[in-house]
Amino acid sequence: MGNLAGFRVAILAADGFEESELIEPLHALENAGAEVTIVSLKEGQIQGLKHAEKGERVKVDRTLRDIWVDEFDGVMLPGGVLNADTLRTVPEMRAFLQAIQDAGKPIAAICHAPWELISAGIVRGRTLTSYASIQDDIVNAGGAWVDREVVEDRNWVTSRQPADLPAFNAAMIRLFARSEAHVRPTST
Repeated sequence: MGNLAGFRVAILAADGFEESELIEPLHALENAGAEVTIVSLKEGQIQGLKHAEKGERVKVDRTLRDIWVDEFDGVMLPGGVLNADTLRTVPEMRAFLQAIQDAGKPIAAICHAPWELISAGIVRGRTLTSYASIQDDIVNAGGAWVDREVVEDRNWVTSRQPADLPAFNAAMIRLFARSEAHVRPTST
């Protein structure tokens, strides 16, 4: 898919993340050589869901209050209604996404995760997709919503739902591989 050796990705998630939308991108990133950090609101583990049923638990590597933008080259936001609705209300999450965007770093978001981009105030003028039920939220925030499995807009890639994961993962890897953070010179 692509070589992301040394590329540092924060996956921001909370209890209620859609299991496949965290686990499959995580494996795709690791298989491409990325250094992935699971970031959440609390230490320990977070509970995933397979739609409405409990799914896998995932170990948290760092908490949102203990990270800073310069530690990461890109961000991945999994979906899940509860996950995205929880994270969008957290001021530190909004500030982190604003800083990532201000730095021009790549962002990959799927399903309900664009709610977090909306709450961070960074959707205006962007074209993206999401789970269909939040298309009005995107439009009301000044974004353009389209119904496609993957939408790439500058430093963003978005997808609609778990069925789009193969296309989403491929587009995310391509986006991260071509980002300035990935092609930066390494010190010797």
